[in-house]
Amino acid sequence: MPPPGVPAKRQLPSKEQSLFKELLTLYETRQLKKGIKTADQILKKFPEHGETLCMKGLLLTHLGRREEGREAVKTGLRMDLTSHICWHVFGLIQKGERNYEEALKSYTQALRFDKENLNILRDAANLQTQLRLYDGLVETRHTLLRLRPQLRQNWIALAVAYHLNGQLSDAKQVLEAYEKTLKNVPDYDVEHSEVLLYHVRLLEDLDENSEALSLLDTSAKSRAIVDRKAIMEYRARLLSKLGQTDEAEHAWRALIEQNPDCIEYYKGYLSNRGISFDSLTDETRAEAARILRDFSQQIPRGGRARHLALTVSTGDEFKELVKEYITSGLSKGIPSLFADLKTLYKNPAKQEAIEETVEEIRGSLSSAPSEAEPTMYLWTLYFLAQHHSFLGRQSRALSLLEEAFKHTPTLPELYTCKARVLKRSGDYYGAAKSLNDARLLDGQDRFLNTKCGKYRLRAGLIEEASEIFGLFTKKDAASPAADLEDMQSLLFLVEDGDAYNRNGNLGMALKRYHAVQKVFDEYEDDQFDFHSYSIRKFTINVYLEMIHWEDQLRSNPAYVHAALAASQVYIRLHDDPALVASLTAPAALSDAEKKAKNKAKKAKAAQKQEEAKKASSSQSNEDKGLEPAPPQDEDPHGTKLVEAADRLDKAAAWLKPLQTLAKDNIDVWIAVYDVAVRRDKHLQAIKALSHARQLDPENPELHLRLIDARKRALPSASAPALEPVVSASLQELIPDTVSLETYNSQYLQRHSTSPKAILASARALRRLEAPVEEIENTVFSLLNAEIEVTVKTALAALAFLQEIQAPRAEEFRTTCDAKFELSTAFKSSEELAALRRCVINGTLENESAQPDAEVLS
Repeated sequence: MPPPGVPAKRQLPSKEQSLFKELLTLYETRQLKKGIKTADQILKKFPEHGETLCMKGLLLTHLGRREEGREAVKTGLRMDLTSHICWHVFGLIQKGERNYEEALKSYTQALRFDKENLNILRDAANLQTQLRLYDGLVETRHTLLRLRPQLRQNWIALAVAYHLNGQLSDAKQVLEAYEKTLKNVPDYDVEHSEVLLYHVRLLEDLDENSEALSLLDTSAKSRAIVDRKAIMEYRARLLSKLGQTDEAEHAWRALIEQNPDCIEYYKGYLSNRGISFDSLTDETRAEAARILRDFSQQIPRGGRARHLALTVSTGDEFKELVKEYITSGLSKGIPSLFADLKTLYKNPAKQEAIEETVEEIRGSLSSAPSEAEPTMYLWTLYFLAQHHSFLGRQSRALSLLEEAFKHTPTLPELYTCKARVLKRSGDYYGAAKSLNDARLLDGQDRFLNTKCGKYRLRAGLIEEASEIFGLFTKKDAASPAADLEDMQSLLFLVEDGDAYNRNGNLGMALKRYHAVQKVFDEYEDDQFDFHSYSIRKFTINVYLEMIHWEDQLRSNPAYVHAALAASQVYIRLHDDPALVASLTAPAALSDAEKKAKNKAKKAKAAQKQEEAKKASSSQSNEDKGLEPAPPQDEDPHGTKLVEAADRLDKAAAWLKPLQTLAKDNIDVWIAVYDVAVRRDKHLQAIKALSHARQLDPENPELHLRLIDARKRALPSASAPALEPVVSASLQELIPDTVSLETYNSQYLQRHSTSPKAILASARALRRLEAPVEEIENTVFSLLNAEIEVTVKTALAALAFLQEIQAPRAEEFRTTCDAKFELSTAFKSSEELAALRRCVINGTLENESAQPDAEVLS
């Protein structure tokens, strides 16, 4: 009997039963139009037959009539809640819409009424993997193996399920049982080879290294494992773990000779010798340097050993090695030489040695030019310019570049380097102009064009950057930005979003950041098909690596940046309703613009009507799949995102994955606090501050939030049950025995030479409602001679003064303009407008960031 309130299941007569079976066949063969006609035949006599209604809805969805199909499925499901077919169809619809949680619920319901349906079980297993519900996955894979033990993939799928669930011993037992069932496996069978490699991997993970090595050697000799590289890598690792040092050394050496640029092979070789590359001691450092130096001599074509030798060596030995390394790189004209050596600059002694070496080479070349290597002097100047720019000596870098331009004025690398120097100096317009000069030297170079577009975005020249990107995007695309979004260009989306953010167009900034989020959502969805494909094709090891990569997906720097930026925008919109009103206020349109807008609206409506007419009259049997078509952009300017009432909820959703995937990033916890405290999630806010304090107790942004937390009096505003916990936690962070004014003053005294700390103290003074004069004096202390303030921090300070409408804001701007001679960021609005026109017209002189009087007039 069906449950109370559920309609009784209606059995079809034999004729209609045959039609229904035919309907199922027509769906499987994708004869969609014919299937709908067959369904209508049944529904003509039995209009309330739930399974037929669901199948018709499924067919309509495949034909692109989604809303009509979904309604039919829902109606059919209500008519027959005890049918596994109805629940399965509903699950298929939800899976097509990527609503995996609800789809799994539907499959679970379907299995209540047909527990051994193979199709439903397989789909449910894929959904459980997608949702990382590994306990349920093990159970589902057990059922599939019990029903179809003769299918090899069911054995492997169960082993993988155990592996994902952390039950490695059980996975090993399944593999052993599976291998006992095999007979007459041919040589060079790739699928069997993958299974054996997976077995070796499992044994290694279980620390059963002897058994793993035995299986590896036996399988390799019998030609059961065909991946020679994998055999060598596993063997080298296992021999090292087993302490068979001599054999392991030969194995690692063979790998290095095969691929001398793989750093992991060198680390393995050194580890086998008892040397940990990542934690060298004085005793092991010399031995490691000797070994790596020997490798560099034995394998001259491999530059990795020479670079690693530079990493571990010190003193005179380092100077000797680095001189040889740099001389070789400069003589060959390797543009990336500085980028290769930049990692060594963490050690001040090595940084100084590199500068002395290159200056010595420059001196010898300038005094006695070599006709054999006429370009070596040029690349030496290029290296030194990058070196000084990296160390903050921008004027010195520019003078070296000017000398290089006199030597060879047509080298694009010199212009890109100059652009980087100008960007670091705060001359964003000059940097964009220099990159454009580089681009014009080789108009077909996509790297130079992309870099030029990026620097234009940094300068706020969004439309001009779009012109550059449009050189290589599809000509039939709606815009270069639309094509780059379709191509999932994270570089463009992040930079474009930041440019709109800096320009004050927060709606478009949010659109770009949400486009980044969409890209990562698609990455996550793209793995779904591999849950069945990889098991079917026995690509097990790569599949497990993919699962691990997907689990860490949102730790990608592009997502972290977009999440933090979007959350900050949402916080600004929440805190300032007037800002929302100004951003969403309709702009006044001229009569011509109004006519054009109405014309476009009518054309769009006519196009929709025509498409609908074609869709209804078409006799096409084209299968459009279950996934919905890409939605039309109903918010081209981001207005709806700005107006959204759930801004803080959106920001919290952005930050949620970062609390586990980027938990060592203090900016994440600062953002979590900012959002949580505005959502009245006070316990979450205090926890965020505690995490941030563990990472960096003296962080300027944390200092400001601690004062904000005390100022808000969180415990009194929180739920009564949480009040003691919040109050005690806040006491640990900032005791109320110290006044906030004293706390801020003590912080400033401890960090009196830190620009960011000074600015944070000034912002804290504002939060404490200090007099404007006191705030201004604190900000102006940034300009003291002993403070090494950067352009970026000075710009942030200027923005803060302008935000609080400080009377001395203009004085601060002009002082910064004089202090940062190379920067144009502190010019007046009129001067910046003139510089912008210069860059657009291509008339900005590289030698001077200051526009001439004629241009300004």
